[in-house]
Formats: sequence, C-alpha cells, structure tokens
Amino acid sequence: MKVKVYSTPNCPYCKMTKEFLKEKGVEFEDIDVSENQKAAEEIVRKTGQMAVPIIDIDGKWVVGFDKGKIEELLE
Repeated sequence: MKVKVYSTPNCPYCKMTKEFLKEKGVEFEDIDVSENQKAAEEIVRKTGQMAVPIIDIDGKWVVGFDKGKIEELLE
C-alpha cells in the first residue's frame, strides 16, 4: 500500500493526520506543498482542491482529516 500525505508545516490537521497514520503503523511519504510547487499543482489538478491535508492512499484521494474515510481506504 502506498500512502502520501500532502501537507504544510503549520497545518494542525496535517499534524493530526500524520499522528493518526503513525498510531496505525502506516508508513507514508510526507510531501510539503509549501516547498514543492510541482506537488501542489498535482493535487489541485487531481482533486480540484488547494486545502491540506490531502491524502493519497493507493490512488484514492481523501481531502482533509477524515478518519473514517482514511480507515476505510487503509483496510
């Protein structure tokens, strides 16, 4: 399973998302969109959203810290 978290350093929901994934023992790639313009453009193109966090779980997208949806896609 491949998990990417698109985030920014001062986003509280990004921090909660990453802590939640760590608690679940899920390895993920953390992509800082405030530093990576290409990644920021990619998430806007793929999701139509500019908000963070955006989580990519095997090509399925979750916008925001939606615990239920994240757990569902991790199963």
